[in-house]
Order: sequence, then structure tokens, then C-alpha cells
Amino acid sequence: MLYDLKGGANMAPMVGILYSAVKENIQRLQSITNGMLQEEMDYKGPDNKFNSTAQLIRHLMYVDLNWVYRIKGLPLPQSLQKQYGPMIDEHGRLPMVQGVSLNTLMTQYNGVIGMLKEACTQLTDADLEKTVSFGHENEKQATIRWGIWHMADHNRYHQAHINLLRKWYKEK
Repeated sequence: MLYDLKGGANMAPMVGILYSAVKENIQRLQSITNGMLQEEMDYKGPDNKFNSTAQLIRHLMYVDLNWVYRIKGLPLPQSLQKQYGPMIDEHGRLPMVQGVSLNTLMTQYNGVIGMLKEACTQLTDADLEKTVSFGHENEKQATIRWGIWHMADHNRYHQAHINLLRKWYKEK
């Protein structure tokens, strides 16, 4: 297998590289969660002190969905906010996700990545320099280039948590 960061045929070169980084991380997420049963998806670590794999995947999906709409220059529709959100609950934690299968979550996540792919085909490399607001209160600013990179980096970050949950689950 040859590893490379190459975007779709209809993407600008730098946009394609960034999109490929996101896509590769989604494929890696699918690989590390392959075969997880519902009990493991809902497992919250020793003493139920951590976020479950299901919570982490939903969180990644919602963050990425928000970035897709920022890239498009559009507000996230209320229907998608209700379906995938909120970002955090009333206690400032990731919302509870329980009883949602890996297949359901990954199918939904692949839909979000499909939206990203479509958005990326509309971007030029120059568009990557556009600035967008983000954060819980839209208090931060970043370029679209950073936003797409962040999607890949953020996914990898939480994959480490999922790997640790898997280790703990097997040891219990």
C-alpha cells in the first residue's frame, strides 16, 4: 500500500492535501474501532470517569460538521444542530451518547466527510487564507487552511483516547 496525501481530481493542490489528511484519519478511526460491540462503544473507562468512544465519535463529527459549514460560509442549520449537537452539555462536558451503534455513528460521520469533500471541491488554494470565527462563542479566528488541518489533528488526538478506552475495556 502506498501512503500519500493526494486530494480528489477536482481539488486544488493544497486543498486536496488537507482534505486527504482528514480522510486518512477517518479511515484510521474506522480501523481502530472496527469490531466494537455496543458495550464497548458505551464504556466510559474505569469508574465511568471518561468520555465513551460513542461520545468521542459524536463530538468529532459535530466539530467537523461545524467546520464544513464555516468553510461554506454558512451557519449550521438548526436541524443539524439538533441531530448532532450540542457541542457541550449544561455541565460543560461532552453530551451523553448511549446505545448508538458504531455503524450508525460511522455512517453519519461519513456523511459529514462527504459534505467536506463537496465543500473542498469548491475551494481554491487562495480560499484557504480566508478567515473564519470558531469557538464556543465564536471568539477565535483561524484560516480555512488551519480549520481543515485541525479536523485531521483533532481526530488523531481523540483516537488516542479511544485506543486507551479499548485497552482498559480489554483489561477489565
